[in-house]
Amino acid sequence: MIKDKQTRPSTSKHLPPLAGDVSFLIGYFLAYLLLLGVLRGILLLSSFALAEQIPLADLTNSFLVGLRFDLIIASILAVPLALALLLPGGLGSRKLAIIWLGTTGSLSVLAGITEIEFYREFHIRLNSIAFHYLREDTSTVVNMIWNGYPVVAYLLAWLGLSLAYLGALVWLNRITRKLPDTQYRVGYRIPVFMLILFLVVLGARGTLRSGPPLRWGDAFHSQHLFANHLALNGVFTLAKAAMAENDDTAQDRWLNAMPEELALSTTRQLLLTPTDELLQAKSYPLLRRHRPIVRLADAPKNIVLIMMESFSGAFTGALSRDQGITPEFDKLAAKGLLFDHFFSNGTHTHQGMFASVACFPNLPGHEYLMQQPEGQHQFSGLPALLKPLGFNDAYVYNGHFAWDNQQGFFRNQGMSHFVGREDYVNPVFLDPTWGVSDEDMFNRSIAELNRLDADTPFFAILQTLSNHTPYALPETLAFEPVTGFGRLNEHLTAQRYSDWALGQFFAKAASEPWFEQTLFVIVGDHGFGLDQQVSDIDLLRFHVPLLLLAPGIQSAYGERNHTVGTQIDLVPTIVSLLGKPFTHQCWGRDLLSLPGTDPGIGIIKPSGSDQTVALLRGNQILIKPPNGEPRSGQYSLYPESSYVPDAPGNVDEKAALELSAFIQTALDALTSNRTGIQEQ
Repeated sequence: MIKDKQTRPSTSKHLPPLAGDVSFLIGYFLAYLLLLGVLRGILLLSSFALAEQIPLADLTNSFLVGLRFDLIIASILAVPLALALLLPGGLGSRKLAIIWLGTTGSLSVLAGITEIEFYREFHIRLNSIAFHYLREDTSTVVNMIWNGYPVVAYLLAWLGLSLAYLGALVWLNRITRKLPDTQYRVGYRIPVFMLILFLVVLGARGTLRSGPPLRWGDAFHSQHLFANHLALNGVFTLAKAAMAENDDTAQDRWLNAMPEELALSTTRQLLLTPTDELLQAKSYPLLRRHRPIVRLADAPKNIVLIMMESFSGAFTGALSRDQGITPEFDKLAAKGLLFDHFFSNGTHTHQGMFASVACFPNLPGHEYLMQQPEGQHQFSGLPALLKPLGFNDAYVYNGHFAWDNQQGFFRNQGMSHFVGREDYVNPVFLDPTWGVSDEDMFNRSIAELNRLDADTPFFAILQTLSNHTPYALPETLAFEPVTGFGRLNEHLTAQRYSDWALGQFFAKAASEPWFEQTLFVIVGDHGFGLDQQVSDIDLLRFHVPLLLLAPGIQSAYGERNHTVGTQIDLVPTIVSLLGKPFTHQCWGRDLLSLPGTDPGIGIIKPSGSDQTVALLRGNQILIKPPNGEPRSGQYSLYPESSYVPDAPGNVDEKAALELSAFIQTALDALTSNRTGIQEQ
C-alpha cells in the first residue's frame, strides 16, 4: 500500500477534463489581452509627445475601447481551441494549443514592436503600406530597416515579450491540469461547447449590436486623433487591409454614392472656372480648353519640376517660423511666388509623383496607381501636354526607377530620358539602401540639362531622396547637424542637407545659359509625422511648400499666395505660365487664373488602406471616414497650427456632396479609362 501510494500520480490538484480545458481557455484570453494591453502601452509611451495634450479620460477610454478590438483578435485565435472542446480528448495534452497560441502571440508582439516606428513614420496603425513595402525590392527594404532603425534592440524586445507570453501559457497549462477523460459525456460537453462557441463568436464581433460587427470607425471616440488610433489594434487593421486588397466593396460604395449625373455635374461645378471651356462633355468628365490669364511679360521656355522628399511645410522657414532647417529654400522663396496653403494629395512619394506629374488624385483603392493595371492608362499630365509641343525631357533620380514602377509608368506617359542610381559615376556618396546623395543628383541634373539641345525647350523632373529613412548622408557636411528637436534631429538634419544641396544646384545653375529662360517649380512630395496632429486626417503630414521661380514672376503674381491647392493643381498651373490656351483633363485647376473670390480647394487622402478623405476650402476642412458621418471644422497653419471642430451635426452638406461627387467621378473615369486627352 505504501509503495502504491508513492507511485500513483497525485490528482488532488487536477481539474475535471472539460473544466480544465475551459479554465485554460479563459486563462489564455486574460494573458493575450494583457499582452495586447502592454503593446498598446508601449505605443503610447513611444509616441507620448502626441498624448501630452490629450485628457487622461480620453487616453483611459482608448484602452477600454481598444480592449474590444483586442477581444476580436483573441476570439478569432481561440476558434480552433473552442472547436476542439467537442473532441473526445478535448485539447488533449495542449501541446498543439500552446504552439498555436505561442506562435500567433509572438506574431502579435512582432506587429506591436513594428508599430513603434511605423506609427512614428506614418501616424497610422499597420495597414496596406506594410504590404506595399514587402512587395518592393527586398534588398532595399531590408537595408532601409537595418540601417534606419535599432533592429537589434527591437528584436530583443520581441524575443523577451514572446518568451514571457509563452511562459504564461506554460504556467496556465500547469495550473489547469486535468484528469484523464475516461468517459465522453456528451450531455454536458455539448452545452458547454455551445456556450463557449457563442461567447467566442460574440467576442469576434466585438459588439452586442445587431448591425455590423465592430469596425475601425468605432475606435474614433475622441476629438484627438492619437487617442482614436491608440484604441485600434495593429493586427486588426493589418488584417482588414489584407482583406481589402481584393475587396471592391469600398470602391463600389464610392462609385454608387449618388446618381452618376449628379456626381458629374457637381464635380464640374467644383473644378471648372470661367476660363475653361468644356469639350466632348458626353465622352469625358473634365476635358476642357483652358485660357490662362497671362501676366508674365515673357513666357518661360523650359520647365524644371523639383520634387523634394519629405520636405515638410512645418519646418520650412519661409512658410512659418524660421528654425534654421531650410535657409537655402528660404532665400529662393524671397525671389519667387510662394504658396503657403499647399498640400500633398497623399502621404507617400508614390501618390506625390502621379498627382504632381500626371495630375490625377489619390483615390481609395488606387493609392499605388503606378503599379496597378489602371496605371497603364494615359493621363493628362506634363508629358502628354508638353511632348506634342516639341519639348525634350529628362527625369533625374537618386535611386532605382524600378521602385514604385516609376520608369514603367512615366515611360508609358511619354517620358524618354531617365537617369537613375546605376547611371552615376564616382558619386560623392552612395547610400547602400537607396542610392546616391541629393548632392550627386543635382550635380548630374545640371550635366543632363546641359546635354539637351539648346534650341529646343525641355522639361525635367528632378527627384531627391536623401531625406528618407535611414537618412544616410555624406560623412562631412557643410553645416552642423540639427539639434534641439529630439527624435526628429536626424530627420531634420537630412532635410537640412536636401536644402543645402538645393542651394548648391541653384548656385551652379545660375551661370547656365538656360537658367533665365526656365520656370523652376519646387514642391514637397509629402510631409511627415510630427508631435501634433491637426484634425482627424493629420493635416500637417500633407502640408508642403510650393515655390514658383521665373523671371518676372513676383512682379506679375506677387510674393505669396494663400490659395489652397494640392499637387493635382501643378500641371495646369505650370502649363498656364507658357501663356497659351491648352486642352487638358487634369483633376486640378490653374491656381493663377482663379477668380479673386475663390479660396482654392484640395482633396486629400492618406496613403495605404485608410480610406479617410478630406476636402479643404480656404481654412475650412471636411473629413469623411469610409464608414462614418462627415465631420468639419476650421484649421489654421499660421502663426501656430490648430484645429477647431464644428459642433456635432453642424456639417457643410455642400462640401460633403462635392467630396463624394469628386471621388465618384474620378473613380468612374479611371475604371472606364477616360482619364487622358484622347480615347485610347
